[in-house]
Amino acid sequence: MAGFQDIIGQEQIKEHMRNALSTGKVSHAYIINGEKSSGKEFIARVFAMALQCERGETEPCQECHSCKQALSDNHPDIIRVMHEKPNSISVDDIRAQVNNDVVIKPYSGPHKIYIINEAEKMTIQAQNALLKTLEEPPEYTVILLLTSNIDSLLPTILSRCVVWNMKPVADELVKKFLMQEMEVPDYKADVCVAFARGNIGRAKALASSEEFENVKAEALSLLKYIQDMELSEIIAAVKKITEYKLEINDYLDIIAIWYRDALLFKATRDVNHLVFREELPALRRTAQRSSYEGIETIIKALEKAKKRLDANVNFELTMELLMLTIQENS
Repeated sequence: MAGFQDIIGQEQIKEHMRNALSTGKVSHAYIINGEKSSGKEFIARVFAMALQCERGETEPCQECHSCKQALSDNHPDIIRVMHEKPNSISVDDIRAQVNNDVVIKPYSGPHKIYIINEAEKMTIQAQNALLKTLEEPPEYTVILLLTSNIDSLLPTILSRCVVWNMKPVADELVKKFLMQEMEVPDYKADVCVAFARGNIGRAKALASSEEFENVKAEALSLLKYIQDMELSEIIAAVKKITEYKLEINDYLDIIAIWYRDALLFKATRDVNHLVFREELPALRRTAQRSSYEGIETIIKALEKAKKRLDANVNFELTMELLMLTIQENS
């Protein structure tokens, strides 16, 4: 299924879409701006399907010939702009697939819809070429630009588009989705929700990622025993981290959430709001052993390590310093 009811959260965007469909005031160009995996493409697909739906209501019926074509990704008037190079959308891509194509009237639907995913990859020349179409689009044209970095688009493009900003999805909605749709157990859903920070695609990926489970297990076993480890063992643990393909920020986030849990438990003795509540005995030990100041120092050190890694400071050195700070304050 792929109707508006399947879009989790994003009430404002749904409202905008329904208004455009009910009033018929459809803009020639929209930008859907939101972080990677937040569901931009799904929203674009649903909107495109609704615009072409033969029933012409405020929801796609999902049953007419047009909707069925859209659902199977072969609607002749919903065009996905592709690009040869993985990291850039060239001027030739835009000219061939948009500018030269837009003059041909729709094959069967009322609109001709172009979906440009990862629009931030358009070169300046490609953006300028697209601008030509945006300045004088044929009546039936709708261009959907999906981006995770709106600042990379020219002001002249922004000024000609309606901008929809994705909002983080409420934690309880993400948890409900994981438990109902993906049958993820309660405690595991909590961990994924804590990491996803309102990004539904990321929550789904984490819930089904074996890699994430391995990294979590690795990080937690380190945290449980770090105060008894020798420097050589810490260095070996840091080397092991580099073997994982998972983003280092995820590893650091696991540690940060562990110490936030420890802080919360130390202050309140409340188990219900802990992310890692299935690790309660070890968390209790951390909370008893560490002072409030010690935990604060660790949380600050984690932020500092992230900034250092973003600035390309030597990975092993940064991680060793961090681990020693954790050891001293645990």
